[in-house]
Amino acid sequence: MELEKQCLTASTLPPFWLAMAEIEWDLDTSLDQDTENAQDDLARVLIHNDDVTPMEFVVIILQRIFQLSPLEAEHVMITAHFNGLALVATLPLSEAKTRVGKAHFAAQLEGYPLMFTIELI
Repeated sequence: MELEKQCLTASTLPPFWLAMAEIEWDLDTSLDQDTENAQDDLARVLIHNDDVTPMEFVVIILQRIFQLSPLEAEHVMITAHFNGLALVATLPLSEAKTRVGKAHFAAQLEGYPLMFTIELI
């Protein structure tokens, strides 16, 4: 009996955003552990609506990268969908930049135009 070799190709792998749902993210953002963040300016992270990015992908990004609960993530996604823009979180500026960068990277890997902006408070 001959063993068949199976190769993982792009067509056999699940989309990146589905795989993200299974990843344990280490995003400890405790201000007690990072004194630099305590001195950072606060910033608002905003999500913009687009007609291409799947809603499920947006919810996963909001949960995994911005640590929103499933209900909060769906609320933010729906708010952005109907209003064009929604507040995701208020964070220290450096943390906001880090999370937005991760979210943009994940979206770009999947070819989605998902966009977040940062607004200083």
